[in-house]
Amino acid sequence: MTPDPQDSRAEAVRDRYRSTLGAVPGGVQDRLRLAREFGRLPTEEALAALRHVVLTDSPLGARVQQLVHFGQLLALGRAHPARIHAQGALHAGAAMADLVGVAETALITAGVPAYALGTEIIAELLRREDHPDAPAHL
Repeated sequence: MTPDPQDSRAEAVRDRYRSTLGAVPGGVQDRLRLAREFGRLPTEEALAALRHVVLTDSPLGARVQQLVHFGQLLALGRAHPARIHAQGALHAGAAMADLVGVAETALITAGVPAYALGTEIIAELLRREDHPDAPAHL
């Protein structure tokens, strides 16, 4: 059976997410499936390439860039992507204390709801450290 070139292209997109986040979020898997089904894989490739440049070629470095993403998403109240980027920050070398600092900054810039969301996410990550077999929420 001849390998489908779209399989390797989709896997290359997944590899970009693995390199920046340590995993491929479920939403990305869904988008890739739809993109392949409707002949729109170039859209996902372009998006993954842009994300990779912004996250890896930033003068901030991968760790700080992921922390910035986490903070911005807390301020916007975007729980699911904030979880993804908190995990991405850890994957890029951030410490839990860094995440706490970002959540505290969100308290000043975006209020108690952003801070509460940040501490909720950090508490989940700490529980996962205590129970490494628990499922991740990417």
